[in-house]
Amino acid sequence: MGTQAQVAQLQQGPQLPHWGLTSRVAFRFCLVYFGLYCLLTQIAGGFLPLPNLEVPDPSTLWPTRQIVTWTATHVFRVTHPLVYFSGSGDKTFDWVLAFCLLVVATVATIVWSLLDRQRQNYFTLHKWFRLFLRFALAGQMLAYGMAKVVPLQMPFPYLARLLEPFGNFSPMGVLWSSVGLAPAYETFAGCAEVLAGILLIIPGTTMLGAMVCLADSIQIFTLNMTYDVPVKLFSFHLILMCLFLLAPEFQRLADFFFLNRAPGPSTQPSLFVTRRANRISLAVQIVFGMLLLGMNAYGSWSLWHTFGGGAPRSALYGIWNVDQFAIDGQLRSPLLTDGGRWRRAIFEFPTRMAFQRMDDSFARCAATLNVKDNTLELTRDDDKNWKANFRFQRVAENQLTLDGDMDKHKVHMQLQLVDRKTFLLVNRGFHWVQEYPFNR
Repeated sequence: MGTQAQVAQLQQGPQLPHWGLTSRVAFRFCLVYFGLYCLLTQIAGGFLPLPNLEVPDPSTLWPTRQIVTWTATHVFRVTHPLVYFSGSGDKTFDWVLAFCLLVVATVATIVWSLLDRQRQNYFTLHKWFRLFLRFALAGQMLAYGMAKVVPLQMPFPYLARLLEPFGNFSPMGVLWSSVGLAPAYETFAGCAEVLAGILLIIPGTTMLGAMVCLADSIQIFTLNMTYDVPVKLFSFHLILMCLFLLAPEFQRLADFFFLNRAPGPSTQPSLFVTRRANRISLAVQIVFGMLLLGMNAYGSWSLWHTFGGGAPRSALYGIWNVDQFAIDGQLRSPLLTDGGRWRRAIFEFPTRMAFQRMDDSFARCAATLNVKDNTLELTRDDDKNWKANFRFQRVAENQLTLDGDMDKHKVHMQLQLVDRKTFLLVNRGFHWVQEYPFNR
């Protein structure tokens, strides 16, 4: 009898665990909600981050966009036009989208639970959805991580930033400038995110990867909340997805960290039954992970050379003090009340420049600089009717003159180059030995 029972059990396969009602309902909800969230947000683009290819969030396409817009108007009584593309992750559209996904996931969970009441577990579906979330998180960790490793996301403070009063910085501006000022720290933070992404890609290190990713995501969420960075909603979802991956390992983690017991082996199953199939799947996952890592590294490096610290500089790069300023032949004294006089001109990138008025406000311009003809054409971002055409002459390495027409007036300027290294933020450097704290 015993032998017959063992044979029957082998023929039926291993006995799968029974999930409680709470576990089954929670899994249904998480699968629908996180699945839709990943497919309808920037996470979808992270599965194949092709360089130089801008992919809009799927939520801004039909029919999701129409559903969210209708909900915002009729449920939340939003009267202003929704913003769809701005670089912010905390737009009204994003919050309403999260609400819509909550409603859909709740309804889907109820219907699914009623139709599938006899189900004992979702053993097979869980392992495949777990694979999906692993790479969803890995894609985001690699993307954000490589943008810091380069470093690209938080650049060293631009020249105009060096002139702005600290009190004019936004909280996010303070964070961005602080991290950008310390590229070694930014690279370190990026390496932690890249490490999480790599560990998530490898099946055997998923738990460790989820733990590192959770720590990274909590740090990111905390900074977003305390410095008002508009990625709060997104970073909170990263935390939730990390917790979903770690949920099956909670008992083992509790045994190791709190109960002083030896944790048992992981009960997470392989994707396939045969060893050969699992080896092939492991190879495919690693190759795909290397592809993600390579594409994100290449994309960040390319953008660093286009927009970041490796981007080309203007031929007139630097901060130039306007020592003499004349309009229509009339010399203008440097009075703080003179809103038409320039105080400084800032050249950083070949196609951009800015000038600072006497009241310290800034105007940013598109610039066309022709070194051969010594000409400079400017147009204002905030005034489409404003334009300027100058001929420039670099009298010396640190002296510049501008002559031409600006806003229908004849203008002459004499400018003096400011040594960038005179700024303490630039020249202070690092010191192992300090006899007294230096906190200026």
